[in-house]
Amino acid sequence: MMKTNFNKEDTLLHVGILGCGQISQAAHLIGVLKSRNIHLTAVCDVAEDLLGKMAAMFEPDRIYTDYDRMLEDPEVEAVIVGIGDQFHIPMAKKAVLAGKHVFVEKPMGVSIEECDELKRLAKEKGVVLQVGHMKRFDEGLQFAKEFICDKLGTPTTYKGWYCDSIGRYTMTDNWQPVIYSSDKARKPAGNPKAVLDHYYLLGHGSHLFDTALYLMGPIERVSARYSHREKQHSWLIDCDFSSGAIGNLSLIVAIAADWHEGCEVYGTGGTVFAKTFNPWEFRSSQVDCFDAKTNCSIRPAAFDGQFYRRELEGFADVILHGALQTGANADDGMMVMRALIATYESVNKGGAWIRLDEAAGGL
Repeated sequence: MMKTNFNKEDTLLHVGILGCGQISQAAHLIGVLKSRNIHLTAVCDVAEDLLGKMAAMFEPDRIYTDYDRMLEDPEVEAVIVGIGDQFHIPMAKKAVLAGKHVFVEKPMGVSIEECDELKRLAKEKGVVLQVGHMKRFDEGLQFAKEFICDKLGTPTTYKGWYCDSIGRYTMTDNWQPVIYSSDKARKPAGNPKAVLDHYYLLGHGSHLFDTALYLMGPIERVSARYSHREKQHSWLIDCDFSSGAIGNLSLIVAIAADWHEGCEVYGTGGTVFAKTFNPWEFRSSQVDCFDAKTNCSIRPAAFDGQFYRRELEGFADVILHGALQTGANADDGMMVMRALIATYESVNKGGAWIRLDEAAGGL
Protein backbone atom coordinates (compact mmCIF):
# COMPACT_ATOMS: atom_id res chain seq x y z
CA MET A 1 0.00 0.00 0.00
CA MET A 2 1.36 3.42 -0.99
CA LYS A 3 1.10 6.09 1.71
CA THR A 4 0.44 9.60 0.38
CA ASN A 5 0.58 13.04 1.94
CA PHE A 6 -0.09 15.05 -1.21
CA ASN A 7 -2.35 18.07 -0.77
CA LYS A 8 -5.51 17.82 -2.83
CA GLU A 9 -7.91 20.61 -3.78
CA ASP A 10 -11.55 20.48 -2.76
CA THR A 11 -12.72 19.88 -6.34
CA LEU A 12 -11.12 16.93 -8.09
CA LEU A 13 -11.37 15.48 -11.58
CA HIS A 14 -12.33 11.80 -11.40
CA VAL A 15 -10.11 9.93 -13.83
CA GLY A 16 -9.86 6.42 -15.23
CA ILE A 17 -6.54 5.20 -16.64
CA LEU A 18 -6.50 2.78 -19.57
CA GLY A 19 -3.32 0.71 -19.55
CA CYS A 20 -0.96 -0.48 -16.82
CA GLY A 21 2.15 -0.65 -19.00
CA GLN A 22 5.42 1.24 -18.77
CA ILE A 23 4.21 4.78 -19.50
CA SER A 24 1.37 4.51 -16.99
CA GLN A 25 3.64 3.03 -14.32
CA ALA A 26 6.45 5.54 -14.82
CA ALA A 27 4.38 8.65 -15.53
CA HIS A 28 0.57 8.64 -15.35
CA LEU A 29 -0.15 6.69 -12.16
CA ILE A 30 2.50 8.64 -10.25
CA GLY A 31 1.34 11.88 -11.90
CA VAL A 32 -2.25 11.35 -10.80
CA LEU A 33 -1.19 10.34 -7.30
CA LYS A 34 0.87 13.52 -6.87
CA SER A 35 -1.54 15.88 -8.64
CA ARG A 36 -3.39 18.53 -6.66
CA ASN A 37 -6.67 18.24 -8.60
CA ILE A 38 -7.18 14.63 -9.75
CA HIS A 39 -8.63 11.54 -8.05
CA LEU A 40 -7.85 8.06 -9.36
CA THR A 41 -11.31 6.56 -9.75
CA ALA A 42 -10.53 3.56 -11.95
CA VAL A 43 -7.80 1.64 -13.74
CA CYS A 44 -8.37 -0.73 -16.65
CA ASP A 45 -6.17 -3.39 -18.25
CA VAL A 46 -6.82 -6.77 -19.85
CA ALA A 47 -3.82 -8.27 -18.01
CA GLU A 48 -5.34 -9.16 -14.65
CA ASP A 49 -2.00 -9.90 -12.97
CA LEU A 50 -0.60 -6.49 -13.93
CA LEU A 51 -3.86 -4.76 -13.02
CA GLY A 52 -3.77 -6.37 -9.59
CA LYS A 53 -0.23 -5.13 -8.92
CA MET A 54 -1.09 -1.57 -9.90
CA ALA A 55 -4.31 -1.63 -7.88
CA ALA A 56 -2.40 -2.72 -4.78
CA MET A 57 0.17 0.04 -5.28
CA PHE A 58 -2.05 2.98 -6.32
CA GLU A 59 -5.42 2.09 -4.76
CA PRO A 60 -7.97 3.21 -7.36
CA ASP A 61 -11.61 3.07 -6.27
CA ARG A 62 -12.36 0.39 -8.88
CA ILE A 63 -10.55 -1.80 -11.41
CA TYR A 64 -11.77 -3.11 -14.76
CA THR A 65 -10.59 -5.63 -17.30
CA ASP A 66 -13.34 -4.47 -19.69
CA TYR A 67 -12.80 -0.97 -21.10
CA ASP A 68 -16.46 -0.56 -22.07
CA ARG A 69 -17.47 -1.17 -18.47
CA MET A 70 -15.08 1.51 -17.22
CA LEU A 71 -16.55 3.93 -19.75
CA GLU A 72 -20.03 3.13 -18.38
CA ASP A 73 -18.89 4.14 -14.88
CA PRO A 74 -20.74 7.43 -14.18
CA GLU A 75 -18.05 8.61 -11.76
CA VAL A 76 -15.31 8.49 -14.41
CA GLU A 77 -15.25 11.98 -15.92
CA ALA A 78 -12.06 11.68 -17.96
CA VAL A 79 -9.85 8.94 -19.37
CA ILE A 80 -6.07 8.79 -19.72
CA VAL A 81 -5.13 6.60 -22.69
CA GLY A 82 -1.64 5.26 -22.02
CA ILE A 83 -1.24 2.25 -24.31
CA GLY A 84 0.43 1.36 -27.63
CA ASP A 85 0.44 4.03 -30.35
CA GLN A 86 -1.74 1.95 -32.69
CA PHE A 87 -4.49 1.83 -30.02
CA HIS A 88 -4.52 5.56 -29.20
CA ILE A 89 -7.23 6.68 -31.61
CA PRO A 90 -9.61 3.68 -31.34
CA MET A 91 -9.62 3.83 -27.53
CA ALA A 92 -9.76 7.63 -27.41
CA LYS A 93 -12.74 7.57 -29.80
CA LYS A 94 -14.58 5.16 -27.51
CA ALA A 95 -14.06 7.51 -24.58
CA VAL A 96 -15.17 10.57 -26.55
CA LEU A 97 -18.31 8.78 -27.76
CA ALA A 98 -19.04 7.90 -24.13
CA GLY A 99 -18.89 11.62 -23.30
CA LYS A 100 -15.59 11.45 -21.39
CA HIS A 101 -12.80 14.01 -21.60
CA VAL A 102 -9.63 12.44 -22.99
CA PHE A 103 -5.92 12.73 -22.34
CA VAL A 104 -4.17 10.61 -25.00
CA GLU A 105 -0.47 9.89 -24.96
CA LYS A 106 1.71 11.16 -27.80
CA PRO A 107 1.74 10.65 -30.70
CA MET A 108 -1.96 11.42 -31.08
CA GLY A 109 -2.27 8.52 -33.55
CA VAL A 110 -0.48 6.86 -36.42
CA SER A 111 -2.26 8.52 -39.36
CA ILE A 112 -3.50 11.98 -40.25
CA GLU A 113 -6.96 10.77 -41.19
CA GLU A 114 -7.68 9.02 -37.89
CA CYS A 115 -6.42 12.03 -35.92
CA ASP A 116 -8.74 14.27 -37.92
CA GLU A 117 -11.70 12.01 -37.11
CA LEU A 118 -10.93 12.10 -33.38
CA LYS A 119 -10.64 15.88 -33.47
CA ARG A 120 -14.04 16.13 -35.17
CA LEU A 121 -15.71 13.78 -32.70
CA ALA A 122 -14.29 15.61 -29.67
CA LYS A 123 -15.62 18.90 -31.01
CA GLU A 124 -19.06 17.39 -31.67
CA LYS A 125 -19.25 15.92 -28.16
CA GLY A 126 -17.90 19.07 -26.51
CA VAL A 127 -15.20 17.26 -24.55
CA VAL A 128 -11.64 18.33 -23.79
CA LEU A 129 -8.97 16.47 -25.77
CA GLN A 130 -5.31 16.84 -24.81
CA VAL A 131 -2.28 15.10 -26.29
CA GLY A 132 0.56 14.07 -23.97
CA HIS A 133 3.32 16.36 -25.19
CA MET A 134 4.61 16.88 -21.67
CA LYS A 135 7.49 19.19 -22.62
CA ARG A 136 4.96 22.02 -22.95
CA PHE A 137 4.89 21.79 -19.14
CA ASP A 138 8.66 22.06 -18.74
CA GLU A 139 9.12 25.24 -16.65
CA GLY A 140 12.29 26.16 -18.52
CA LEU A 141 10.63 25.89 -21.93
CA GLN A 142 7.58 27.76 -20.62
CA PHE A 143 9.87 30.64 -19.60
CA ALA A 144 11.50 30.50 -23.04
CA LYS A 145 8.09 30.75 -24.72
CA GLU A 146 7.17 33.82 -22.67
CA PHE A 147 10.51 35.42 -23.53
CA ILE A 148 10.03 34.68 -27.24
CA CYS A 149 6.57 36.26 -27.17
CA ASP A 150 7.57 39.33 -25.13
CA LYS A 151 11.24 40.14 -25.75
CA LEU A 152 12.73 38.21 -28.66
CA GLY A 153 11.45 40.63 -31.30
CA THR A 154 10.78 39.00 -34.65
CA PRO A 155 11.84 35.33 -34.59
CA THR A 156 14.10 34.59 -37.54
CA THR A 157 15.76 31.21 -37.00
CA TYR A 158 15.18 28.00 -35.04
CA LYS A 159 17.59 25.12 -34.47
CA GLY A 160 16.36 22.06 -32.62
CA TRP A 161 17.88 18.66 -31.88
CA TYR A 162 16.82 15.42 -30.23
CA CYS A 163 19.66 12.91 -29.91
CA ASP A 164 18.92 9.73 -28.02
CA SER A 165 21.87 8.06 -26.28
CA ILE A 166 23.30 4.57 -26.58
CA GLY A 167 23.19 4.60 -22.75
CA ARG A 168 19.55 5.65 -22.61
CA TYR A 169 18.12 2.34 -21.32
CA THR A 170 20.83 1.91 -18.69
CA MET A 171 20.03 5.38 -17.35
CA THR A 172 16.24 5.05 -17.51
CA ASP A 173 16.37 1.66 -15.79
CA ASN A 174 18.11 3.41 -12.90
CA TRP A 175 15.80 6.44 -12.79
CA GLN A 176 12.42 4.84 -13.36
CA PRO A 177 10.63 2.72 -10.77
CA VAL A 178 10.64 -1.05 -11.21
CA ILE A 179 8.46 -1.65 -14.30
CA TYR A 180 6.20 -4.69 -14.20
CA SER A 181 5.08 -6.50 -17.33
CA SER A 182 2.67 -9.30 -18.20
CA ASP A 183 2.46 -12.00 -20.85
CA LYS A 184 -1.26 -11.24 -20.99
CA ALA A 185 -0.77 -7.64 -22.16
CA ARG A 186 -2.53 -6.75 -25.41
CA LYS A 187 -0.16 -5.90 -28.24
CA PRO A 188 -0.80 -4.34 -31.68
CA ALA A 189 -0.84 -6.57 -34.75
CA GLY A 190 2.62 -7.23 -36.10
CA ASN A 191 5.71 -5.68 -34.54
CA PRO A 192 5.82 -1.84 -34.51
CA LYS A 193 9.59 -1.98 -33.96
CA ALA A 194 10.10 -4.01 -37.14
CA VAL A 195 10.25 -0.78 -39.17
CA LEU A 196 12.54 1.35 -37.03
CA ASP A 197 12.41 4.52 -39.12
CA HIS A 198 8.62 4.61 -38.55
CA TYR A 199 8.98 3.70 -34.88
CA TYR A 200 11.64 6.32 -34.10
CA LEU A 201 9.89 9.06 -36.05
CA LEU A 202 6.67 8.47 -34.11
CA GLY A 203 8.25 8.08 -30.70
CA HIS A 204 11.08 10.62 -30.81
CA GLY A 205 10.25 12.85 -33.77
CA SER A 206 6.94 13.81 -32.18
CA HIS A 207 8.85 15.43 -29.28
CA LEU A 208 11.23 17.22 -31.65
CA PHE A 209 8.42 18.70 -33.74
CA ASP A 210 6.13 19.61 -30.86
CA THR A 211 8.83 21.63 -29.11
CA ALA A 212 9.42 23.55 -32.36
CA LEU A 213 5.68 24.15 -32.79
CA TYR A 214 5.26 25.19 -29.16
CA LEU A 215 8.02 27.80 -29.34
CA MET A 216 7.72 28.95 -32.97
CA GLY A 217 4.17 28.30 -34.13
CA PRO A 218 2.92 26.38 -37.18
CA ILE A 219 5.26 24.82 -39.74
CA GLU A 220 4.34 25.24 -43.42
CA ARG A 221 6.69 22.79 -45.12
CA VAL A 222 9.69 20.50 -44.58
CA SER A 223 12.58 19.06 -46.57
CA ALA A 224 14.26 16.02 -45.02
CA ARG A 225 17.21 13.68 -45.46
CA TYR A 226 17.70 10.34 -43.70
CA SER A 227 20.73 8.17 -43.02
CA HIS A 228 20.92 4.67 -41.54
CA ARG A 229 24.32 3.28 -40.63
CA GLU A 230 24.60 0.17 -38.46
CA LYS A 231 22.28 0.89 -35.48
CA GLN A 232 22.17 4.67 -35.91
CA HIS A 233 19.24 6.42 -37.60
CA SER A 234 19.58 10.11 -38.47
CA TRP A 235 17.26 12.75 -39.93
CA LEU A 236 18.15 16.32 -40.91
CA ILE A 237 15.02 18.36 -41.50
CA ASP A 238 14.79 21.90 -42.88
CA CYS A 239 11.52 23.66 -42.16
CA ASP A 240 9.75 26.91 -42.96
CA PHE A 241 7.47 28.35 -40.28
CA SER A 242 4.25 30.19 -41.09
CA SER A 243 5.71 33.28 -39.36
CA GLY A 244 8.43 33.50 -42.02
CA ALA A 245 11.14 32.11 -39.74
CA ILE A 246 13.35 29.31 -40.99
CA GLY A 247 14.51 26.25 -39.07
CA ASN A 248 16.61 23.13 -38.99
CA LEU A 249 15.83 20.05 -36.90
CA SER A 250 17.97 16.99 -36.28
CA LEU A 251 16.85 13.63 -34.91
CA ILE A 252 19.52 11.00 -34.21
CA VAL A 253 18.92 7.62 -32.59
CA ALA A 254 21.28 6.83 -30.96
CA ILE A 255 24.47 8.84 -30.43
CA ALA A 256 27.66 7.58 -28.78
CA ALA A 257 27.40 10.16 -26.01
CA ASP A 258 25.05 11.32 -23.30
CA TRP A 259 21.47 12.39 -24.06
CA HIS A 260 21.63 15.57 -26.16
CA GLU A 261 18.47 17.60 -26.66
CA GLY A 262 17.70 21.29 -26.93
CA CYS A 263 17.13 24.26 -29.18
CA GLU A 264 18.32 27.72 -30.13
CA VAL A 265 15.97 30.53 -31.12
CA TYR A 266 17.24 33.71 -32.76
CA GLY A 267 15.26 36.92 -33.10
CA THR A 268 15.79 40.58 -33.87
CA GLY A 269 15.73 41.48 -30.18
CA GLY A 270 17.12 38.46 -28.41
CA THR A 271 18.31 34.87 -28.37
CA VAL A 272 17.29 31.72 -26.48
CA PHE A 273 19.51 28.74 -25.71
CA ALA A 274 17.83 25.68 -24.14
CA LYS A 275 19.36 22.41 -22.94
CA THR A 276 16.77 19.71 -22.29
CA PHE A 277 17.52 16.63 -20.20
CA ASN A 278 16.37 13.05 -20.43
CA PRO A 279 12.76 13.28 -19.20
CA TRP A 280 13.24 10.60 -16.54
CA GLU A 281 15.70 12.86 -14.75
CA PHE A 282 12.71 15.11 -13.96
CA ARG A 283 14.78 18.23 -14.51
CA SER A 284 13.44 21.35 -16.18
CA SER A 285 15.35 22.57 -19.22
CA GLN A 286 18.33 24.83 -18.58
CA VAL A 287 17.43 28.01 -20.44
CA ASP A 288 19.43 31.17 -21.11
CA CYS A 289 17.63 34.14 -22.66
CA PHE A 290 19.63 37.13 -23.93
CA ASP A 291 17.68 40.41 -24.10
CA ALA A 292 19.22 42.94 -26.48
CA LYS A 293 17.39 45.88 -24.82
CA THR A 294 18.89 45.29 -21.39
CA ASN A 295 22.08 43.61 -22.64
CA CYS A 296 21.48 40.92 -20.02
CA SER A 297 21.12 37.17 -20.05
CA ILE A 298 18.46 35.57 -17.83
CA ARG A 299 18.36 31.98 -16.56
CA PRO A 300 15.15 31.06 -14.70
CA ALA A 301 15.17 28.94 -11.58
CA ALA A 302 12.85 26.15 -12.70
CA PHE A 303 12.61 23.71 -9.82
CA ASP A 304 9.51 21.68 -10.69
CA GLY A 305 10.58 19.05 -13.22
CA GLN A 306 7.58 16.74 -12.73
CA PHE A 307 6.06 17.65 -16.10
CA TYR A 308 3.95 14.46 -16.23
CA ARG A 309 2.10 15.63 -13.13
CA ARG A 310 2.01 19.22 -14.39
CA GLU A 311 0.44 18.27 -17.74
CA LEU A 312 -2.30 16.26 -16.01
CA GLU A 313 -3.00 19.12 -13.60
CA GLY A 314 -3.28 21.47 -16.57
CA PHE A 315 -5.70 19.06 -18.27
CA ALA A 316 -7.83 18.95 -15.11
CA ASP A 317 -7.82 22.75 -14.71
CA VAL A 318 -9.32 23.14 -18.19
CA ILE A 319 -12.18 20.77 -17.32
CA LEU A 320 -12.80 21.85 -13.73
CA HIS A 321 -12.27 25.61 -13.98
CA GLY A 322 -12.41 26.49 -17.69
CA ALA A 323 -8.73 27.42 -17.68
CA LEU A 324 -6.98 28.20 -20.94
CA GLN A 325 -5.68 24.98 -22.49
CA THR A 326 -1.90 25.27 -22.60
CA GLY A 327 -1.33 21.59 -23.31
CA ALA A 328 -1.29 20.23 -26.85
CA ASN A 329 -4.82 20.22 -28.25
CA ALA A 330 -6.20 18.27 -31.22
CA ASP A 331 -4.86 20.82 -33.73
CA ASP A 332 -1.38 20.58 -32.19
CA GLY A 333 -1.48 16.79 -32.19
CA MET A 334 -2.56 16.77 -35.83
CA MET A 335 0.15 19.23 -36.87
CA VAL A 336 2.81 17.01 -35.29
CA MET A 337 1.33 14.05 -37.18
CA ARG A 338 1.40 16.03 -40.43
CA ALA A 339 5.02 17.05 -39.81
CA LEU A 340 6.04 13.41 -39.26
CA ILE A 341 4.27 12.22 -42.41
CA ALA A 342 5.67 15.12 -44.46
CA THR A 343 9.17 14.26 -43.23
CA TYR A 344 8.75 10.64 -44.29
CA GLU A 345 7.37 11.70 -47.71
CA SER A 346 10.24 14.15 -48.23
CA VAL A 347 12.84 11.45 -47.52
CA ASN A 348 11.17 9.14 -50.02
CA LYS A 349 11.19 11.93 -52.62
CA GLY A 350 14.87 12.76 -52.31
CA GLY A 351 14.51 15.69 -49.93
CA ALA A 352 11.71 17.47 -51.83
CA TRP A 353 9.85 20.20 -49.98
CA ILE A 354 6.50 18.86 -48.69
CA ARG A 355 3.77 21.13 -47.41
CA LEU A 356 2.18 19.92 -44.20
CA ASP A 357 -1.33 20.69 -45.44
CA GLU A 358 -0.73 18.34 -48.39
CA ALA A 359 0.62 15.41 -46.32
CA ALA A 360 -1.59 12.33 -46.07
CA GLY A 361 -1.53 8.76 -44.78
CA GLY A 362 0.25 7.30 -41.77
CA LEU A 363 3.32 5.61 -40.35
